[in-house]
Amino acid sequence: MKKILLIAICSLLFPGSQHLCAQKQRAEAAYKVIERVSGQSGLPVKFSLKPNKEKGEGSTYFQYKAAEGRLMIEGNSPVALCRGFYDFIKSNRSGIYSWSGSNVRFPEKLEDIPLKRVVSPFENHFMCNVVVYGYSMPYWDWDRWEKEIDWMALHGINMPLALVGYEAILARVWKKMGLTDDEINHYFVGPAHLPWMRMGNISGIDGPLNEDWHRRQIDLQHKILKRMKELGMKPICPGFPGFIPEVFKRIYPDLEVIQTHWGGAFCNWMISPQEELFTRIGTEFIHEWEKEFGENEHYLVDSFNEMDIPFPAKGSKERYDLLASYGDKVYQSIRKGNPKATWVMQGWMFGYQRDIWDYETLGALLSEVPDDKMLLLDLAVDYNKHFWKSEVNWEFYKGFYNKPWVYSVIPNMGGKTGMTGVLDFYANGHLEALSSPDKGRLIAHGMAPEGIENNEVIYELLSDAGWSDKKIDIHEWLKEYSYNRYGSYPTAVRKCWDLLLESVYGTFTDHPRYNWQFRPGTVRNGSICLNESFFKAIESFVDVSGQLKDNPLYLADLSEFTALYLGGKAELLVKAIDWQYEIGDTVRAVKFEKDFEYLLTGIDALLSVHPTLRLERWIDFAHKQAVTPEQHKQYERNAKRIVTIWGPPVDDYSARVWSGLIRDYYLPRWKHYFESRKTGVRFNFAEWEKNWVESEGCSPLALPADIVNTARSLVDYAAFITPDLIPDGKKGQLGSWTVGSEKTEVLSFQLPADKLEKLSSVQIERKRGGSPVVCSRFKLVADGKVLIEGASAEILQGDKLRIVYPVTLSDDIRGNNGVELQVQIENTGSETASGQVSVIEE
Repeated sequence: MKKILLIAICSLLFPGSQHLCAQKQRAEAAYKVIERVSGQSGLPVKFSLKPNKEKGEGSTYFQYKAAEGRLMIEGNSPVALCRGFYDFIKSNRSGIYSWSGSNVRFPEKLEDIPLKRVVSPFENHFMCNVVVYGYSMPYWDWDRWEKEIDWMALHGINMPLALVGYEAILARVWKKMGLTDDEINHYFVGPAHLPWMRMGNISGIDGPLNEDWHRRQIDLQHKILKRMKELGMKPICPGFPGFIPEVFKRIYPDLEVIQTHWGGAFCNWMISPQEELFTRIGTEFIHEWEKEFGENEHYLVDSFNEMDIPFPAKGSKERYDLLASYGDKVYQSIRKGNPKATWVMQGWMFGYQRDIWDYETLGALLSEVPDDKMLLLDLAVDYNKHFWKSEVNWEFYKGFYNKPWVYSVIPNMGGKTGMTGVLDFYANGHLEALSSPDKGRLIAHGMAPEGIENNEVIYELLSDAGWSDKKIDIHEWLKEYSYNRYGSYPTAVRKCWDLLLESVYGTFTDHPRYNWQFRPGTVRNGSICLNESFFKAIESFVDVSGQLKDNPLYLADLSEFTALYLGGKAELLVKAIDWQYEIGDTVRAVKFEKDFEYLLTGIDALLSVHPTLRLERWIDFAHKQAVTPEQHKQYERNAKRIVTIWGPPVDDYSARVWSGLIRDYYLPRWKHYFESRKTGVRFNFAEWEKNWVESEGCSPLALPADIVNTARSLVDYAAFITPDLIPDGKKGQLGSWTVGSEKTEVLSFQLPADKLEKLSSVQIERKRGGSPVVCSRFKLVADGKVLIEGASAEILQGDKLRIVYPVTLSDDIRGNNGVELQVQIENTGSETASGQVSVIEE
């Protein structure tokens, strides 16, 4: 029989039997977490829930000591107790709890430990991004959610987004207002795309939803919220942001419905906050939500995410009066549903769209909202620092107008699996905010990844940083991380981390992808930092495989790190293959193509035994949510779409280095491209990609018998692949082009978004083919918006081997979801023509 946990609660501090019972239940909830994560029951752990009474300290804390064979942990909340337990585990090098596995083990013999006390510099710790519900969580079941909530508790997260079930409650509200089930469900998109429908970006992708989905999501959200609240978490639930199906005009003919546009290809519909219907739906939504799930304190409402709102001119009274009215109406729709509730708003637009959201504009929007009823998520401080290189938001907005706010970073975009991120910044960046005279009412530390189950070291680091007000020595921290994850810290592992800090973990890119993850022929250089240190780092990690081969977490990292290493080698091969075709050496090009296929097949095999990086696992989650055969197909199609063509467009935004996706999607796509290079016949990639998304299942695969030997042999095989294979490697080269004889092609190339700021011109060169080549219809497009377009023709002939198109852009131009360069090339001759496209920076 399970040992009963002894819970010490100070009756003087917590009078009343009902309160004592509630405190006991909350402590028991924390104890169940440590039982689940350790796989042990009857642990000699004593929990005490007490508020922090030390003057001059924050309210969020834990402390523990061990004496006479018992670990005694005290904290202000169940999450703090869990964090205290996890701190004890890691401080004693007794394991780690991660998405790819857990090795948490309570010491067999508990030595006495003096008191350790940790007071967080932040009252709260925030987690999640709206779109993580599309890129990682759309089809999760309760078993996976339970593990995630345990992960949050151990890592000290007490303020998570909890958005499951939004459509089910919204459907109830709209049905009461007169919409039919078909009208409602046909407005809803497929589960993986729901975040963007909720933000008013899209409609019409992979729908409709159905009553089975709504019912199962309601059941799931009950379990999620029950567990979160048992642990004393403060879930942030969804509110109504104003987006509706256009069919509402059937009931309200005079209603002004505004069509929104996003990404150049998608739309939705919204009603102004000034419409009476906005307040009515918002209020009824909260009533219906709390009727189903109980009272909630925080509601997320984002009505302006990446939107071009037609506000009156800056500086005009009309602009600021309108925005003040908007803010008031949004808040009132929440307040009338629950007078105690707080409006939570994501702040991506604060840095991304400062041309719209200047100091006066945001101030006007917030001006009518009571300070204590607003919470701003400063979502992307890492983007301010390392990508936009702009003034941090708390200084630009002067402490956020006395509104409470959350310091947060976005370590991941789209669920991509490539390595990136400045570890030292993630360890210590928050210290700048804590010491700033403009920190205002900073109440929380957070992380808002668009996708999880990647770059696990970053999230472990961020969660530790959020509980520290002192500078973290990243080298010392990585040593302790390695002891907990691998059980030891060999010299080769230390060397690996040191070299990664000189490459991928010392640099930041917003969208880390290899060139072979894009549609073939559109990108020459991927965005991952593939310098010499990167390759040497992982070679060092592989060198220690004989010593650590019995450690499951090392093997998980070995398969992932080696796959990413080989991904870098494959990127070099793509460039080498293109170069061979450009100089006419098809024999060597074909040899490199075979090497490329061998490497990608090897990557796929390595990841086939990884705990999370598998397409089959992703599709299996989707299948489990299906009740009917039609839903089974719909959910699989939707799951495949989001990680490949996305819509299209936004193609390959969510690129993953996953087993299954490599052998069935990336590799076949490249084989078609190689064939087209030989024949000069352009392949219809769009049609092939669409057919793949709509296909079912994954191809069979024989799992590798020995992951260590497989990794070693593949690394040895790839030794010959170096940058020396590409002697003409020009800085700024986007890609190569090939057009068959007497053919006209519209070619597309992907441009890194960070190149826009310094872009001065685009150069098109011919390398092969003697007949005239006509270049025309030059176009530059960012996030669906045409920045430059010209139809005039230029001819490459004779000694004229290159054309330069000058580019002039305004200072506020930015790209996030994609920047595309298009050009039409007509080959008037009888032989195939080929060449390169490059960008020239100021």
